[in-house]
Formats: sequence, C-alpha cells, structure tokens
Amino acid sequence: MRIGLLGFGVVGKGLYDLTQSREDMQVAKVLCLEDITLPDAQVTHDFNDILRDETIDTVVEAMGGLHPAYEFVRAAMEAGKNIVTSNKALVNAYYDDLIPLAQEKGLLFRCTAAVGGGICWLSELERARRAQEITGVWGIMNGTCNYILDNMTRNGLGYGEALKQAQALGYAEADPTADVEGFDTWNKCIISANVAFGVSLEKDGVPVSGISRIAAEDVENFKAHGYVCKLIATGKKLEKGISAYVQPTLFPQGALEAAVPMNYNLISLEGSASGRQSLYGQGAGRYPTAYNVLQDCVDELAGRGFYGPCGEKTAVCNEEKLCYYIRGNADAWLESNKAEAWGNAVVTGPVAVAEAHAWLQNHPEAFLAAIAK
Repeated sequence: MRIGLLGFGVVGKGLYDLTQSREDMQVAKVLCLEDITLPDAQVTHDFNDILRDETIDTVVEAMGGLHPAYEFVRAAMEAGKNIVTSNKALVNAYYDDLIPLAQEKGLLFRCTAAVGGGICWLSELERARRAQEITGVWGIMNGTCNYILDNMTRNGLGYGEALKQAQALGYAEADPTADVEGFDTWNKCIISANVAFGVSLEKDGVPVSGISRIAAEDVENFKAHGYVCKLIATGKKLEKGISAYVQPTLFPQGALEAAVPMNYNLISLEGSASGRQSLYGQGAGRYPTAYNVLQDCVDELAGRGFYGPCGEKTAVCNEEKLCYYIRGNADAWLESNKAEAWGNAVVTGPVAVAEAHAWLQNHPEAFLAAIAK
C-alpha cells in the first residue's frame, strides 16, 4: 500500500510514525502546509501531486474540517483511490455521498477513528448490526469533556480551572467550543445512530447541549444525591421512530459511565442477541487515534471496506421522557412539573427530550442535565 497522507498534525504524524516499521505500507507523499522534510516521503503543498500519482492507491485524510477535506477526498475517489479518514465532521456531513460513490467505483472506504479515537467502535458496531438488531447506542464520546467533568468531580475544580488544565495538557483546543458545547459529540452521535439503525437522520432534529455552563455548585449537588455527570450521546430505536440527542447526564455513582476517568471514552450498544456491549479506551490522542487509522489501512490491505447502510432520510422523534436537573430560570418547573428543589436548582418530573431542549434554547444561560433511567 502506497499512501498519500493529507495533513501532518497529531493524527497524521502518528500514522507516519506507526508505518515506519511496516513492510506492507508506506507513506509516499504528505500534503502539509508547513515546510518539513521527511527521509522517505515527499512533502508537498499541492494536492494534485498526490491525486495524479498513479502509484498511490490509498489516500488517508487527517486534515479535519469539511473544506477542502471533502473536495480532496471526493477527487481522490473519482481518481480510483481508496480512502481512510478520521474526520468525524466529514463523515457526518457527507456519508450519504461518499459511501455510495465508493460502492459505485468499487473502492474501499473506512472511517473507524471518526468516532471513539482509539476505540474500534464503528467497526464493531457495523459488525454487530450484521448479526442482530441494534436497539440503542450511547456513551461518552468526547475525551475533553470527560476530562473536565472528571476533574470537577474528583478534584473539586471549577469549570474554568478544569478547562485550563485540559488545554495545558493538550486535551482541549485553544478554542474549545466544538468540544464543550457538544458539537463534536453531536457528529459522533449521528454517525453512530446511522450505522446502528441503517438510517440517515435529519441532522437538524438532533438536539445538543454541552457542559460550558456547568458550575461547581452543580457538581456538589450531584455528589450530595449520589450522582456523577457525564456528557452523553444517545441513539435509540423506539416504537415511534429513532430518538437521538446529546446532553449532560447524571449516573448513579456505581454505574459504569460514572467511573470513566480522565480523557477516556466508554461507548455501548444494546443488541437483540448480545444485550449490552461496551467498548472502553482512549478517546483521543496521537497514537491511540493513529492506531485506529492504521487498523483501517490494514483492513483495506485485506480488501475490507466499511459499507454501513445508507438509509433513507429519517426524522428524529424525541418524545422519550426523562427527568432533568435544571439550574437557572427553573422556578416555573416547580409550579408546573411537580419538580423537587435541589438547592438553587430543581429536578423535574418526566419531560419529553424535545421539550426540555426547546426550553433550553429559550434560556441559554441555564444548565440542564438529564437523569439516566
């Protein structure tokens, strides 16, 4: 396998390092904006140098973002090159376009590292759905948020202090918005639900709430009532349709999710035959993520692509009812929803997920967390 590598950041550099000792694959050319020199690969600023090289059979996209990543990947596929990508935004936005193109061209396409970093979640999920009906997928899919929440819970840090520590360690970007507002997890939630249920969810119907408004007083409230807060992506197959959402969620202290430390991920599926299965591991980082990219390259060497179903566009039905912890502008809930006061916050009676997120849209200064069933 001769690889054209797009991007030489955290993941791209990691893949390059991991291929150095292998005889079955080589990074032949690297698209990189910086002026670097590599002993055994040509570095270029021009994607056409990779596109027009007929000896390159596989393009690995590790640039991130939607553009020009999409244009480069599609052009590579039109030129007959197999694809491996770790780009969750790309896979979420263009899965319905790229997978059919791969099938039409007889190419291999794999994207395991797009969800779960170093966890082989998507490959296991696609494998599981071939043997049984998947009724639920859920879990901790963002290491940055888990690191922040874990530090607030275990070490009593405030949100701002925990975020700064995550940034200092490289777990959070200088602009952490995509992580802490839940958008990164939102991409992964939709990808996971689409693969699990064989659908193409209407993305606008999947609500998302992040952790940026959590405060130390919330964490103390959770501890006092025996709960731990995690940011959770959820997809469920219900009688009325598919439910999917991202939100902070409170778990009893003895739950598996409550024990996940640092920047680790824990992602689970519920299958008709297997019951619950959970995958645990590093959700981010150079070598854990690059390991999954390498695994995809090895699978493509063996002729195995990732052909999850591209189902019909499906509206999201978030009528499932949960109880919610709400701090900020929550007085009305006490009167109308049989809510219980938790200090300066309230815990509501059962509320539809869609209703709770609609309320939060109108009260953006509030903090909301569901209570796991």
